[in-house]
Amino acid sequence: MTGPVPRERRGSSSFDGLVAIVDDDLSVRRALARLLTSVGVRNEVHGSGLEFLDSPALHDADCLLLDLHLAGMSGAEVLEGVRVTASKLPVILMTGRYGVDFAEKALGAGVSALLRKPFSEEELFDALAEATGKSVHERHP
Repeated sequence: MTGPVPRERRGSSSFDGLVAIVDDDLSVRRALARLLTSVGVRNEVHGSGLEFLDSPALHDADCLLLDLHLAGMSGAEVLEGVRVTASKLPVILMTGRYGVDFAEKALGAGVSALLRKPFSEEELFDALAEATGKSVHERHP
């Protein structure tokens, strides 16, 4: 069982995998990609669920950061597609609309974590660590 990494132990990232980011909001994709890159985490961004499902990242990613409310194919539909093709891929759902019933349903569907937007760097890093078993640390100059 992994937990949050104490701030005093943070240094460079030990996460050596690929994180796929699926969000239809360009500013969110850019911000998440910049943040993950800044701590040494490889990432690949996708503007739609269909784009992600048609990409090699579906099989290459070590974790998926998935927005629930996407234009076109919803995050729930993307999750269904992921479970059919890459059933073991850890998925972290991101949403600005959050309810207890939804959270229970999402976690029951095998989602590793649920992040309520806006979320902090620490919440993201902790969710990635919990989902993958690999720690993500902040880099300090």
